Parts: sequence; C-alpha cells; structure tokens
Amino acid sequence: MIETSDFLIIGGGIAGTGAAARLAPDAKVTVLEMEDALGRHATGRSAAIFIRNYGNSTLRALNAASEPVLKNPEGISEESLLSPRGEMLIATEEELEAFRTYLEGADGMEMLTADEAVALFPLLRKETIAAAAIERDAQDIDVDRLLQGFARLARKAGARFVTEAPAQRILKSGGQWRVETPKGAFEAPVLINAAGAWADQIAGLAGVRKVGLVPMRRSAAIVPPPDGIDVTKWPLVASASEQWYAKPDAGKFMVSPADEDPVEPHDAWADDMVLAEGLHRFEQAVTMPVTRVERNWAGLRSFVADRTPVVGFAPDAEGFFWLAGQGGYGVQTAPALSRLVADLCLKRPSELPEKVVAALDPARLF
Repeated sequence: MIETSDFLIIGGGIAGTGAAARLAPDAKVTVLEMEDALGRHATGRSAAIFIRNYGNSTLRALNAASEPVLKNPEGISEESLLSPRGEMLIATEEELEAFRTYLEGADGMEMLTADEAVALFPLLRKETIAAAAIERDAQDIDVDRLLQGFARLARKAGARFVTEAPAQRILKSGGQWRVETPKGAFEAPVLINAAGAWADQIAGLAGVRKVGLVPMRRSAAIVPPPDGIDVTKWPLVASASEQWYAKPDAGKFMVSPADEDPVEPHDAWADDMVLAEGLHRFEQAVTMPVTRVERNWAGLRSFVADRTPVVGFAPDAEGFFWLAGQGGYGVQTAPALSRLVADLCLKRPSELPEKVVAALDPARLF
C-alpha cells in the first residue's frame, strides 16, 4: 500500500520540520526521517546562538528575516526563543585582515579596546589582543523548543512524521515521486530534499544532478572553568580567523576548534587530535589551562561551493525541491527558509528580496 501526500519531505531536522510546519496548514505533508527521533544530527549538535552578522550577505539577510520569529515565535512557543549572550570577536596581529573582512557590512558591531574585551571575558590574555569587537545583540537560541514547536505546529495541521524510515529507493512515475522505505512506500508530486549531509546522496538516489554538497565535521568539547568563577553571563568569544571559539554553557565552556574537515555523511564524532589542537589554540588566548574535558562531540556542517544554502526547485527534475547546504547557519535561518519553502511550493510571493531568492536558487550551481 502506498501512502500519498501533496509534499513529501526527506529529513526531520530543523529544515524539514520547519518546512512541514509552514506547508501543513495548506497541504498534506509527510516527513520521512531515517533516525528514531527528529533533529538527531546537525540540529541537535548546534552551537545554538543567533549571530546577525554570521555568514555572507545572503545569509545575513536570512538572519535578519528570521530574527522577528525567534523573538516572537507565535504558534511555536509562548515566549521568545532567544536569551542574551553577545558574541565577541578578537584578533591577534596575524588575524587583523580576517577581522576587518568580518566587519565589512556588519550591523551593530561595537569596537572594543583590549581592556574592555578582558572586562567582558576576564580569562583572555590582554597582551595577545590586537583588535576586538562585540555584537551585543547576539543571543542564545533554544534549539529544542524551536524544533519541537515546529513539529507541534506541523502535527496540529495534519502533517505526519515517520521515523526510522530511510529512503532506500526513489522513483519518478506519472508525475509522482515515490520513496520506498522500511516503513513502506510514500508518494507525492513534490519531493523536498532536506536530508542535511545526506542531501546529495538523496539526489543520487532520485537520479537528480547533485549540487556538490560537502559535509564538514565541526567538533566541540565541554571544559570546566577555574573554580569559583561564574561564566554564565560572559559572551561567546571567537578568534577572527575562526581558529577556535568558546561559549558559556550551563556554567562551563563549550570550546570548539572551529574545524571544517571534509567527511562522508555519517554519525559524526570528534577527532581527538583536531580537538586537542583546537583546545591548545584556546589555551594560548586565555589564562586558564585546559586540564579536563568532560565530554566531546561533533556534527556535520554541509556547504556547496559558494557557502550559500540551496533552496528551490531543481532545474533538471520537475517536482524535486532542494532545501540543503545550510552549513552552520541552519538553525538561525530556519524561520526564514521554512517560510520561503512554503511560498515557493505553494506559488506565493516571498517577503524576501528577489536577489536573496535568486542567490539561493539551485540553478546557479548548474
């Protein structure tokens, strides 16, 4: 028996679940997730912070469009999904060019002296800071509430989520996409590929031209601060050349080497050597030694060549819709991209500028 829908979404992370939430009020939607729960991979391993100035100009436009929803998530949550954090960028002499590049076109960045930077993050070594700036409005995102809120909205509108249902075979016949899984076969005229690191594999199964998606590992570790120091209200601090970043997390530090090592799609784990090197770079910037790592993990950030998401109908396959390549920006851009998916699929005008929609179009890659 084949189950039919108007839209069939592969991937139950923040992208696929958000798309389902926005499509379900107007259409029959089914989401196929290969794991036993939603958000198992990149979504559940996010650094969970909203940074308005993160990414290129297209991503910054998506960030700006997403912020009002994160602040006032009507229907998703009863209260804001954001809480104060701040993001501070610091540069050594060798990183000044990268620092200046980041600040080009940045909105709301405030320059700091080395003394001011240390006042905000007292463990920093002042003598290594050649420049510093802060985005005070950067905020923590409650990722789980966003994901579960999207899922709740989708289910309330009639969407169905099928877990433990990896795509094994994808066929196109009679204007319908059919996806065969261990949980049965599913059909819809529109197939939305929100499979994260596996998105190019899904395209291959469907006989659709791939977009050159490269999954990249990003590692992180939880490190305790020195005894007696409360880091709860400190900002996230990142090196200008993305050699490391540290974010207060439940009274401890989440430290990442900001690695981007190309890998095959898989259930990622941290590489011990990469993590050790990143922790060493963090130690060089602060006055505390890293004597203990409480736990570590890794996730996959997937990019195409121009590091801009791929959102729109495939030019070579009718009814095949790309929602992929979000890199490290997937959670904070999900409100804007989920709305765009619904607008494009339901043939409604988008609130995003035309140049942003064009920059996301998969046709640019072919």
